[in-house]
Amino acid sequence: MLEQLSDKVKQELREWTERMVGPERKERLQALARTGNEYGVDPFGFNLDYSLSALAPFFWLYRHYHRVETFGIEKVPEGRVLLISNHSGQLPMDGAMIGVSLLLEADPPRAIRSMVEKWVPSLPYVSTFMARVGQIVGTPENCRRLLEADEAILVFPEGVRGLGKLWPQRYQLQDFGLGFMRLALETDTPIVPIAVVGAEEQSPALVDIKPLAKLLGFPSFPLTVTGMPLPLPTKYRIYFGDPLRFTGRADDEDSELDKKVRTVKTAIQGMLNQGLKERQGVFW
Repeated sequence: MLEQLSDKVKQELREWTERMVGPERKERLQALARTGNEYGVDPFGFNLDYSLSALAPFFWLYRHYHRVETFGIEKVPEGRVLLISNHSGQLPMDGAMIGVSLLLEADPPRAIRSMVEKWVPSLPYVSTFMARVGQIVGTPENCRRLLEADEAILVFPEGVRGLGKLWPQRYQLQDFGLGFMRLALETDTPIVPIAVVGAEEQSPALVDIKPLAKLLGFPSFPLTVTGMPLPLPTKYRIYFGDPLRFTGRADDEDSELDKKVRTVKTAIQGMLNQGLKERQGVFW
């Protein structure tokens, strides 16, 4: 009986996915299938069919809840690319919305891979889900292998510093790590800067309860104004910048790499400022 119920749920998810994506787009997405083992799973655990079904709720959130608009998505080149974005909102909804945008809006559609914190695999169930939908632990080795396979990699160089920002720091970019620049230079990979406007307001947090975060083993434990597990239905605007290419040595001094990283950071902050200036409100 449980097996029949499980099959019914899977069928409902498949049908819902097709309604959300549309038959033409669904057919095109099938062309993204990776070469995997006999179960359709690649060496990192990614499975396209599982991913499309599991992400069905995010397709709905993309279309109807956050009502995402994209700008410049055609600037994402074919082949390997590093997508470098700001990070915010307490919940990583920004990463999900960027991923869905490239599945639904890009031509041709792209299935991106994103880097997650090293503590994520320790979470039961969540770690398997993350792998199946294309997210991998953010080590240089993992990222290098994917870039060599011409994948699109999403990186949030602010890390948890950006995700867990408190309300007074909204839309202020935190320190960027240098790792993505080393990989871009090592693999001759273009960088597309991305700015997400709308995520900062989805779960406003005024305080970070650090003792509780330490007790639970979390990087932060922000207390949000709403207290809700779901984000507010803020309108998302995602801006894709012109591809940037850098020359130099991957083993250059940090000071040299930081100059290049600042170029990317400046491009993202510029798009954030422009997006904030142009929008009429948080929810529309």
